[in-house]
Amino acid sequence: MASANGIGSIQGKQPLFSFGVISDVQYADIPDGRSFLGTPRYYRHSILVLKRAVQSWNNHQKLKFVLNFGDIVDGFCPKDQSFSTIKKVVSEFDNFNGRVYHMIGNHCLYNLPRKELLPLLKIPNHDEGHAYYDFSPTPNFRFVVLDGYDISAIGWPRDHPKSVEALKILSQRNPNADKNSPSGLVGLGRRYLMFNGGVGKEQLKWLDGILKEATHLKQKVIVCCHLPLDPGATSFAALLWNYDEVMDLIHKYNCVKVCLAGHDHKGGYAIDSHGIHHRVLEAALECPPGTNAFGYVDVYNDGLYLTATDRMSSSKMLFDSDQTCDHENGCTTDPITST
Repeated sequence: MASANGIGSIQGKQPLFSFGVISDVQYADIPDGRSFLGTPRYYRHSILVLKRAVQSWNNHQKLKFVLNFGDIVDGFCPKDQSFSTIKKVVSEFDNFNGRVYHMIGNHCLYNLPRKELLPLLKIPNHDEGHAYYDFSPTPNFRFVVLDGYDISAIGWPRDHPKSVEALKILSQRNPNADKNSPSGLVGLGRRYLMFNGGVGKEQLKWLDGILKEATHLKQKVIVCCHLPLDPGATSFAALLWNYDEVMDLIHKYNCVKVCLAGHDHKGGYAIDSHGIHHRVLEAALECPPGTNAFGYVDVYNDGLYLTATDRMSSSKMLFDSDQTCDHENGCTTDPITST
């Protein structure tokens, strides 16, 4: 657990700034259902969770922005309704009195190809098909949003080089006819599923440049991605394909303090060997009627404090401390995910 001194360094201070968080809304105007593993999913209720989140964020009055960690609509959304459904959910986010930064997830890409999806989500520099970007809300902090489906078998045209590369990876790593099936895959090999993806060489080069610049500017960096980047914080079947390559690059620098993600609906938390906090956010989709899963993060020089509601656990993430775990539900993860 965190030392009393560490927690005390956050409590009683005014945060430098605060921002809202939500993940995996996966709204669809269809009856409730269940995941492959039998977990209930509340497709129509999820947009009510979002509405309450926006109302809460607006009532907070001091939130600088909101981060949406992807999958705003569900893959079961009727395809003739995909465009209008995504617009409907985006319009709910737009009711927030400030900037909303979106990430793309697999369910987003089941509904629309990138060229249609990215403009709807107001992804910066989307003209090039990239869904990765960065921004600095204050001079001392930088947020890096990764595109976990840069190399992906979904979202790109079938003959696109990035789709071809993804299909090659899947054919080499997953022998199942259904590439979303982890049957027979063992340990970390369970991540090679079609509903996951990877970060390409060009994006890795971009990330290296961003981290180099942030180090020069003495900025603390928060890395955000729909897909989790640490096996200790998530089910193996939810990991970014080349999470190890991305983290090896991140570990070359000391500027990254926290990695935030969605995708693994039950959530998770871990601190890696370099002291970086990995927090996977619980899904809005799996909130029974009347319950919620969203929160806001207070940012301090020495840590982040996530204040969350109902099915999302609050977390303190202290920088450069001996903290091993301070997450309400502990740090354990299940062997199978629900994405």
